[in-house]
Amino acid sequence: MERWDIYDKNKQKTGRTMARNDWRMVPGDYHLTVIGILQRPDGRFLITQRKMDKDWGAGWWEVTGGGVRAGETSEQAVRRELREETTLDVSQAQGGYAFTYQRDNPAEQNNYFVDVYKFIMAFDKTDIAMQAEEVSHFDIVTADQIKAYADQGIFLHYNALKTLFVAPTND
Repeated sequence: MERWDIYDKNKQKTGRTMARNDWRMVPGDYHLTVIGILQRPDGRFLITQRKMDKDWGAGWWEVTGGGVRAGETSEQAVRRELREETTLDVSQAQGGYAFTYQRDNPAEQNNYFVDVYKFIMAFDKTDIAMQAEEVSHFDIVTADQIKAYADQGIFLHYNALKTLFVAPTND
């Protein structure tokens, strides 16, 4: 059974763990998740569509992410998630950690931090093999296409991530 570390309100490990998706967290306890935005040098982004049998967000579009396993860093987790869900290796990509946001959901007993990463590297559709258990489709799209999905209410985490859906700069 996969275990996740439990963090306090300051994003410090408590020394306790929880079973993956065990939504019986007490106030002040958090788990850590990651999101990995993957962008090509031409400014297009890899997005995936969640399978219809998912308990949450079924059929919605998103960027790759997942839970951080006990003992794992968020950087290790985002690299693992991208490799598992897309087969892409971002170890040589430009970019990295962007920011963290926090969600408190006491009614659902599910509080969490999200470490967001943005990677830029060259890839095309033939480089990608989706994890069939997680996603039904993928696409390589523009920031405007992502916003259109968000405007339809079918793109996860858009408001938290929208500042990262921009073209790379050539500094």
